[in-house]
Parts: sequence; C-alpha cells; structure tokens
Amino acid sequence: MSDSTVVSDAARAMARSPITKVVGFLICVELASGVLQGYYTPIFTDIARHLSIKDADVNWFEAAQLIVSALVVPLLARLGDLIGHRKVLLLSTVVTAVASWGVAFAPNFGTFLVAWAIQGFYVVWLPMEVAIIHRRTGGAESRVRGAAGLLVAGLELGVIAGALTSGALAESLGMTGLLALPAIVVTLAFVAIWFGVEDAPALGEGRVHWRAFALLTVALGFVMAGLVMVRIQGPGNVWPWVVMLLGAVTFVPYARMELRCAWPLVDLRILSTPGQWPVQATAFLFGVSVLGAQIPLSTFARTDPAVTGYGLGASAGRVSIIIGGYVLSLAVGALLLHVLARRVGTRIAMVVAAVLVGVGYLLFLPFHDTLTQTMTNMVVAGLGSGALVAGLPTAAAAQAPPTHTGLTTGMTNTTKMIGGAFASSVFAIALASTGSVDAEATAHASLSGYMTVWAICGVTALVAAVFLAVVHASMSRVDVGP
Repeated sequence: MSDSTVVSDAARAMARSPITKVVGFLICVELASGVLQGYYTPIFTDIARHLSIKDADVNWFEAAQLIVSALVVPLLARLGDLIGHRKVLLLSTVVTAVASWGVAFAPNFGTFLVAWAIQGFYVVWLPMEVAIIHRRTGGAESRVRGAAGLLVAGLELGVIAGALTSGALAESLGMTGLLALPAIVVTLAFVAIWFGVEDAPALGEGRVHWRAFALLTVALGFVMAGLVMVRIQGPGNVWPWVVMLLGAVTFVPYARMELRCAWPLVDLRILSTPGQWPVQATAFLFGVSVLGAQIPLSTFARTDPAVTGYGLGASAGRVSIIIGGYVLSLAVGALLLHVLARRVGTRIAMVVAAVLVGVGYLLFLPFHDTLTQTMTNMVVAGLGSGALVAGLPTAAAAQAPPTHTGLTTGMTNTTKMIGGAFASSVFAIALASTGSVDAEATAHASLSGYMTVWAICGVTALVAAVFLAVVHASMSRVDVGP
C-alpha cells in the first residue's frame, strides 16, 4: 500500500470521527488565548511600577509582540501543513507557556520584554485549530464554520474572564503570583491539546524553504520596525520611512524566489487565486479596526467633555463596561455567523459582517456624545467583527487545497496583524497631540483626530465588503453538512 493511500484512508477516517470532543478541548485552548489577551490590560500600570518603567514604555509590549507574531506565523502555518497541525499547535503552546512563565518571573524590563514578545506565538492557535477541524470534518464548510464560531465565543469569554480576574486580584496577590496565573492557564491548554486532540498524518509535501523565510523575516521586520518608529519618532522623521521602504523593496526578491521554488514557504500562487486574495485583503483591512481602534476608543471615552467639548468623561469602570459590551457582541457575532450563513451562504454572511463593522464605526461620526450612543456603535461593529474573526480562517481553509489549509488560515492572521500595525501608526499620527507619538505630550487630541480614526475604520471595512463580494462563487455555497 502506498503512502498516499495510507494518508487518504487516514483522512477519511478522521472525517468520520466525532468532532464534538475535539472542539470542546480546542475551546479550552481559546479560553486560554482570551485570558492572554484580556488579563494584562487592567494591570499594565501595576506592571510598569513592578518593572520600574514609565507608563509610556508599556507601548513597547504591543510593538514587540506584534513584530514577533507577524514573523513566526507564516513559518508555523507552513510547518502545520508539513508536519501536522496538532504538532504545531502543541509546539506553539509550549513556547507560549514557557514565555508566560518568563513574564511572571522576569527580573527586569529587558527580560520581561523578550518573554512578552515570544508569548506572541499564541496567535497561530486559532488558524491551526480551524485547520484541524477542517481536516476532521472532511472540509464540510458548515461544520467548520459552526465550530469556528464556538472557538471565537470561547476566546471572547476568556478575554472577559481574564480582565475580571486580574482586576479583582490585583490588590490581593503579589505581582509574581498575579502574573503566574496566565502561565498556569496556558500550561493547562497544552494538557488539553495533548489528551483531547488526536494526531493525523500531514498532507503537505516538500520542506521548509529557509532562505525564503530569512528574506521574509527581513522584509516584514523592516516594515514592522518602520511602523513602530513612526509611532515613536513621528511622521516628520525620515528614518522610519527609509526603514519601511527597505522592507517593501525586499519583498521583490522574496516574491521572485518563492515563485521559482517548487516548495515555497508562502505559496503566492495560491494566495493570489480568486478564492483567496479577497479573504486575505479583507483580513488586512479588518485588522485596521479590530486591532487599531481600541486604544483611541478608550482615550476618547476617558476624555472630559467639560475640558475639551467632546468625550464621555467616563471612569475606568465605565470604560470597562464599554469594552465588555463590545467583547460580548464579538462572541454573539461569531455564533450568529453560522446561523446567517446557513440561510444566505458564507460569502453574503461575511459581506454583511464587514458592512456591520463599517456602519458601526461610521455611526461615530454623527453619534458620539453619550454612553448609549457609543455602546450602540460598538455593539454594531462588534457583531460584524466577531463574525469576521470566525469567518476569515474558515473561508480561507474552504478555498485552499488540503495541502495548504494551515498556510492560508495562518496568513489571515499575519495580514490582519500587519493591517493593525499600519492602523496603529496612522492613528498615532492622527492623535499625535494626545501623546501617541510623543510620550511626553499631555494635550488632548482634537475631535477631528478621532473623526479621522472612525472614518478610516468605517471606510476600510466597507472596502473589505466590496472585496468579499467578488470572492469566487464557491464561497456562496451553503454546505449544511451532515
């Protein structure tokens, strides 16, 4: 019996196996992912005091983790197709767990920053999970879509649980004990994968193209570093633009190398197909709002209207209510994607989701004076955002050959993070007078700066809806599955 026959028989057996147990254990992993994303936010000030750094230096945490995540996801995604998605999920969880323990016991800012950056390996979890489910359901789109909705709902519940837990324990636990809790959760996620997710033979062929990875690392590294430099030094400094230009130029020989290679690290031919490029473009545009708009929302809500003539004058508690409502709407949107897609098809459901994101942010332009208006806008945007978080990797997997599901799902996260990085830099420029670029500035931004942020978020989401509308017709297929 040939190797291909063995792999084919194994794949058919996996497709017939029960998926409920696997999804249950993967939800546990996404709960851990949510804890990592929500736990630290309420205690960033305490972390700054613990490390004896300025509050402004906390911005380095986001920048460092974003760069590492963008660099490692393409490699891990390709490895998932070559050695198995479960193996990569286990590997990335081990690295994330070690880094989380490093965060807890870091003796100084430098060690903490390195551990925090490496913790960014968790961003490959959701793409690998979608690839695992896609494989085990034989590609039944409806079942993958429904499972992805549950995973994202688990993620958002983890965000809320993490934020509430750290806020409640901040004054009763020492900092080391407080920071150890996420590490414990991630360690338990490894146990869940080990015992709850069975292995399957990899379908991908070839090897890792290390020279391409090195060139891609240089290109992405320059682009991401340039974007960070814009935020720190401001748009008037020439060096950030030189660094970004070097990154953009490096993509040219990288693309030529990949197109000539029989086993490319990132298969550009697959990503450029009619079923893939709109999904990846949507992920980039979606990153603008889902990753770039949250800090401006928080600063706007905290701004005192008696001083500036705009803002909500909200306390930290009220801001947490806004964020909590937004996160809950993300979970609901993720679950509703499956319901809507069964009625109108995946393509139309995702177009509707992108339109909701656009409408939610554009509503800020006329309606931003009260807490009720702000909550309404964020819930509308959140419903669409939750559906896109669940739908993008699912759509990418549905439009990919079985040998490249890990790559295509992983690239939705990479392009989303790059979009978020671009947005963070642009928004920092728009709100420069708040100190987003100059850490020592204390003045408030103008209302026009916030209007610019909301307009960009709304317009990019509507452009994403246009991209999704031209996706290959097979995405509109309603596959209700068994």
